[in-house]
Amino acid sequence: MIKTGAKISRREQILSALAKMLESSPGERITTSALAKAVGVSEAALYRHFPSKTKMFEGLIEFIEDTVFSQMTVVLAEEKSPCKRCELIISVLLQFAEQHPGLSRLLVGDALTGETARLRQRIVQFFERIETQLKQFLLDAEVRQSLKANLPAVTVAHFLMAYADGVIVQFVRSEFQTSPSAHWQKQWHAFAPFFTPMNLVEA
Repeated sequence: MIKTGAKISRREQILSALAKMLESSPGERITTSALAKAVGVSEAALYRHFPSKTKMFEGLIEFIEDTVFSQMTVVLAEEKSPCKRCELIISVLLQFAEQHPGLSRLLVGDALTGETARLRQRIVQFFERIETQLKQFLLDAEVRQSLKANLPAVTVAHFLMAYADGVIVQFVRSEFQTSPSAHWQKQWHAFAPFFTPMNLVEA
């Protein structure tokens, strides 16, 4: 999250340090005391930028949302095939988790144990938004292209999100050793024919 070669704000330093601590201390709960030490400031200085640790986590979740959803917008603009869109959206999510190991702990809720329910609900809404978008792609394919999937769009979208969630959980559980995106391309080509008729799936 640090902008290489550019001066960053204290707020960005705090969020970057928090993300690194989530990565370097898998399974551990982050304290503001440890975070302040990592940043090189007092706890009071942390609270001048963030009124609570909840707000710090919200800052990281905002980064997740902004990054993933902006990349989804690019997919929508550049790709017209509904099935290809679904494939690329899952790729975006898996690659983001792989590139930001610490933040993947937020995605699976591992780092939010004992934190406010508002944070967990925001992660739920993040995944729900992606799933809704996937469902819309597939429903549009049926309506606009007169194509009917072998399974309902709701079922396909749910399966894709369950897959993504599962491999990100494996990534966190393995302490970031098991790549969430390593097998996605081959698995997608194996899964796709079961989801939709062959003429909806692009090679």
